[in-house]
Amino acid sequence: MKTKTLKKDKVNIITLGCSKNMVDSEVLSGQLLANDIDVVHESAKRDHNIVVVNTCGFIDKAKEESINTILEQVDLKQRGKLDKVYVTGCLSERYRGDLESEIAGVDAWFGTMELPLILKKFDADYKAELIGERLLSTPSHYAYLKIAEGCNRTCSFCAIPLMRGQHVSKPIEELVLEAEKLVKSGVKEIMLIAQELTYYGLDLYKQRRLGDLMRALAGVKGLEWIRLHYAYPTKFPMEILDAMNEFPNICKYLDMPLQHASNAMLKAMKRQITREEIEELVHAIRAKVPGICLRTTLIAGFPGETEDDVEELKSFLERMRFDRVGVFTYSHEEGTSAYELEDNIPAEEKERRAQEIMEVQQEISLEKNQEKVGKIFKVIVDKKESGRFLARTEFDSVEVDNEVIIDTTKRLKPGDFVEVRITKAFDYDLEGELV
Repeated sequence: MKTKTLKKDKVNIITLGCSKNMVDSEVLSGQLLANDIDVVHESAKRDHNIVVVNTCGFIDKAKEESINTILEQVDLKQRGKLDKVYVTGCLSERYRGDLESEIAGVDAWFGTMELPLILKKFDADYKAELIGERLLSTPSHYAYLKIAEGCNRTCSFCAIPLMRGQHVSKPIEELVLEAEKLVKSGVKEIMLIAQELTYYGLDLYKQRRLGDLMRALAGVKGLEWIRLHYAYPTKFPMEILDAMNEFPNICKYLDMPLQHASNAMLKAMKRQITREEIEELVHAIRAKVPGICLRTTLIAGFPGETEDDVEELKSFLERMRFDRVGVFTYSHEEGTSAYELEDNIPAEEKERRAQEIMEVQQEISLEKNQEKVGKIFKVIVDKKESGRFLARTEFDSVEVDNEVIIDTTKRLKPGDFVEVRITKAFDYDLEGELV
């Protein structure tokens, strides 16, 4: 008599939203693997029977994408293509009650801090000793290192504290161990991420310790580049710039979201800083680290924003000449203090303003790129596309910044560092030849 063999579970993790979510998915996959459960990230193949959707609940567009993804997976389950659909992450944390009553077919919902509970669904144990054991969803030569969870800031537009709680730093020793394991697996570039990097250490050590963490990580053998993302401008710890100057493997790159430059808007956004103080800070950073690349993000269409505010923001950009800028349109988020304000700017007008701001930056970006023509830069190769290699300088982070296009017959591999002379400049990208 034939006996039916039980098919082994295979889990596909779909991650939406930011790099912090990506790290959570990688940690979950590491735990599943350690419990001998097959797991893949974002697999297009249909060879898995369980899906975990790690959702984003940050702004309207992200919420919509998360809900559509859940519905797609539930539909696959109803058609017999999947056995189970689990949902975790920020959207689930924030709206679990509503989602449970509105979307049938999800087997279980989890918040942002419920990894052990997810594992229980797989009869798996949470292994606390697995520091840094992650199945990377990024290419093997770079990874994100989440140094803290949550945020203590009270920006009026931001729902992150509602979904991620208060700021909790990870100990320096644990992060160094995680970085060492990542380097052993082939990682050459690490991007430090948190909701708010500069707050690092205040909860654990009763003082800001980001500079100490940077120095400790700079000592990890084989780690070629360390990059800083999401530094808050208020009470900015200038001592981190000393560490940047001391170690060649700390990139001269700083991602500092400013959100606006009009004092009326900064006050309404509860940013605890004025435009004058921001300008002073930017000058001080550039004086301390000559040649530093400054990236910022801005919000267009916050409640009450006037044409004068937009003009002030544009002239601020022209004066400050940031290397990299991203612009988001304001999203009216319940639970935030800005939700009490009237969302009085139509969506098309928000988009128009964002476009106008980006046009100012586009010109600055082209001028800055043109200054690089003829110069030689060390770049990291990311991938090969349409017969050409795409690489980045230390002044460019993954996916959000410029790329250097290299046309060569030489065989290069992702993660290779090469010297490139820039031959052509475009608005947001560069072209170069191997030296």
